[in-house]
Parts: sequence; C-alpha cells; structure tokens
Amino acid sequence: MKFFPGLLVIYGIVAYIAIPQVERMKIRGHPDLVAGEHLTKTISGIPGDPLNIALVGNEADLVEALRAAGWNPATALGLSSSLRIAVDTVIDRPDPGAPVSNLYLYGRKEDLAFEKPVGNSPRERHHVRFWKAPETKGERPLWVGSATHDTGVELSHTTGQVTHRIAPQVDDERDFLIAELQSAQQVLDIDWVDGYQKVTQGRNGGGDPWQTDGRLPIITLASSAP
Repeated sequence: MKFFPGLLVIYGIVAYIAIPQVERMKIRGHPDLVAGEHLTKTISGIPGDPLNIALVGNEADLVEALRAAGWNPATALGLSSSLRIAVDTVIDRPDPGAPVSNLYLYGRKEDLAFEKPVGNSPRERHHVRFWKAPETKGERPLWVGSATHDTGVELSHTTGQVTHRIAPQVDDERDFLIAELQSAQQVLDIDWVDGYQKVTQGRNGGGDPWQTDGRLPIITLASSAP
C-alpha cells in the first residue's frame, strides 16, 4: 500500500499529460481534424465530439425548449459534483443534473449543457452541449451543439482517463433530440445543411468511435417571450 500514492502520481502524469501530448502530435498531420470549427476539442487540444445540431433563439428560448422536452441543465463541473456523480454511478442512484466534462469550441468551454437520464444511474444518459456562435440567423442568436448518448463509464481508450463512453451513431442522438423538441412543440422550422461535416467518422478525446452523415439541422425555436 505504501506504493499506492506513487502509482497514482504516475497514472496522473501518463494519462493527463504525456498521452494527450502524443495525441496532439498525431493529429497535426490531419488538417481536416484541426481546421475549422466543426469538431469540439478537449482541454488537452485533442479532437472531441462532432457538432451535429444547431438551435436558433435567445438563451431563454433554448432553456425553455429543453426543459419543456424534459431535459435538465447539467450541474457545473467541480470537485463536489464530480465526487457525487462517481458515487451515484457506483450505487445506481439517480442524478438528473449530473455534470458533463468540458469540451471546447471558439476557444471556450460549452456555454450550456443539458441531459436526460436513462434509468437510475448517471452512467447512461442523453446529453448535449451548446456554444453561442459568433454569427446569428436573422436577428436571433445561433447556438451550435454536440449531442451524444453516454453508454457507460470506463477508462479512455486513448489516454486512460476516467470518462463516459458514447454511442458511435451520433446522428441517432441528434434525431432523438429533434423529435423531443418537436413533441414538446418547441420547433418552428428546420433547415438542413448538407455536407456540414467534411469528416464523417473519427474518434473523440476518449477514443470512442463516432460516425455521422455530415448533415447539420438548424432548428428555429419557438420564442419564450410573451
């Protein structure tokens, strides 16, 4: 047991410093993975989950639409919330507002994140992150997002870090969220952008494979204003 603290230090250095540096070096030769703003990034600069949905509306519209569809705002990531989700995962205790790991776009972490539990354990859930885009659609803000389905908690295949695993068919989660918003009568219109994603398959920062048809739905939300 006296060697355990040293092993933890070695694990931390390898999983959170050394391996991410190797991954960053590997992607430098793949411009499609680093150019543009169609993929999120981890805090280490490794490509994360792909963007696959966009909403049009102000922040109140977005929050109201997701809540009406039965999705909960995710708790901010921190020591307390991280410990709570770890315990809840082990004992299968519901945590409808469990935190999500931070991903980065436009040089910042997500502005908003929502989730919908599957069963009693936070190890499986639907979730989506949104970033407010620099451009607008008409006079209303545009929010680009990444919707994925968490299927479990394991060690990353890429770095060895503790992380959620995602289902590879990210289009299924995109379509599920659209259906949820439509069922809640929060959708005014949908415009589809073909070929938005030039790279239609890859692996995220946790090493999980993903694939997409490359289409981006731009969903105009109902206004929450009276």
